Amino acid sequence: MKIICKQGHRRNQMFEVLPENQGQTGRHKCAGCAYDLGKWHAMIGVPKASDDGVLADLAESQASYVRHKDAFTAYLMGYEHGLKLQNVA
Repeated sequence: MKIICKQGHRRNQMFEVLPENQGQTGRHKCAGCAYDLGKWHAMIGVPKASDDGVLADLAESQASYVRHKDAFTAYLMGYEHGLKLQNVA
């Protein structure tokens, strides 16, 4: 059964900058959920994922600004933001 993301982050305009992606594990995965996962991984010290297999269990979303966006790129963006937040604390 597919889980569909209903969180408000899918309407965040920051995801407009992401490249489009129609393939691999990240296909149709919510870029907002992927971003949050990357940020969380960085903040708790989980090594950065090297491929989009990390997205396998994320919810899907084709709504608003995350439609057809590259969720793995969103994960990497979140990871970088998480590292910056970690360095500020």
